[in-house]
Amino acid sequence: GLKFTDVETCYKMFRREVIQELAPLLREKRFGIEIELTAKLAKNRKLRFQERPISYHRRSYAEGKKIGWRDGIAALWCIVRY
Repeated sequence: GLKFTDVETCYKMFRREVIQELAPLLREKRFGIEIELTAKLAKNRKLRFQERPISYHRRSYAEGKKIGWRDGIAALWCIVRY
């Protein structure tokens, strides 16, 4: 199976044709889209995956970090669903 350290980074790169094919099939909104996108891409055995390091500066709540416990529950539900 695939192993990722952080699927919720919001940084992903693909070939244009991959996302054009997948975009109409996506249903989730908000943070669930990260889980749905990764799960659906992982089911395509023709694709290769690589995880790359990124620079990251954590935002404070005042700067815009508005993730709450409901978002966590929604993300867990998406993991189970997809």
